[in-house]
Amino acid sequence: MSYLEKIRKKERDANPFFSLMGIDVVRVEAGRAVLRMEIRPDMWNGVGWLQGGMFTALADEAMALALYPLLSANEGIATISESTSFIRGAREGVLITEGRVIKKGRRVAFAEGEVFAHNDKKTMLSRTSAAFAVTTNKN
Repeated sequence: MSYLEKIRKKERDANPFFSLMGIDVVRVEAGRAVLRMEIRPDMWNGVGWLQGGMFTALADEAMALALYPLLSANEGIATISESTSFIRGAREGVLITEGRVIKKGRRVAFAEGEVFAHNDKKTMLSRTSAAFAVTTNKN
C-alpha cells in the first residue's frame, strides 16, 4: 500500500507525526493538500508562542501530500531545501495549512505552503517555499 493510500485509509494514523501533533488531513488532490491542527500549550516555545518549526513542518507535510498524487508508482520525494517567512505568531486556535505544487519535473519538484489562522479573516501566519528531489524507487 502506498503512503497516499495509507493516508486516505487511515488518515492521521498513517503518519506518526500527524498522530503526535493532532494533525488532520482535510483534503488531498493532485497538486493540492489541506491540513488542520489545533494549537496546544505543549507546542509553545518558552515565551508562549507556537514554536516556529511547527509552521515549517505543517507546510512541509502539506506540500509533500500535494505532490504524492502526481508521482508515478516508482517515485518518491525528499525535501532538499525549504525557506519559511514568518508573518505572524499564534498562541491558540486552529491552523489550516494549504500546500500546492508549483512545478513537478523529472528530478525536482517545487511547491509552496501557507499556514493560516482558522478565523473569519483567514489570517496568513507563514509562507514556505520548497524544492523536493524526485527519487526513483528500485523494486
